[in-house]
Amino acid sequence: MRHQHKGRSFGRPKNQRTALMRSLARSLIIHEGIATTEAKAKELRPFIEKLVSHARLDNVANRRLVSSRLGNDDEIVKKIFGSIAARYATRPGGYTRIVKRAPNAVNARDNAYIAFV
Repeated sequence: MRHQHKGRSFGRPKNQRTALMRSLARSLIIHEGIATTEAKAKELRPFIEKLVSHARLDNVANRRLVSSRLGNDDEIVKKIFGSIAARYATRPGGYTRIVKRAPNAVNARDNAYIAFV
């Protein structure tokens, strides 16, 4: 039984899971919508929503926290603090949506689409 085991492992060690979430989050911020598997989208949602919540309050500590989670890329940090956080300044949460794609999509394994609302 999986008592007290939170999150999915995706058959990867921890450092690869961290790199996967970081890469998916960076792609989501850049493109504001990505196609991925449903399981990855469900794991990415809380990760990205916590980052957007931190970005709503623009101070040095939050910039450093978001930068460390996303891999020290200044362009992505500027985008999340500039355009994305400003868009959700009054919303208390729920910044992303997961939409299931058709089973006959281009790639049957990529069956979910996650995007900012």
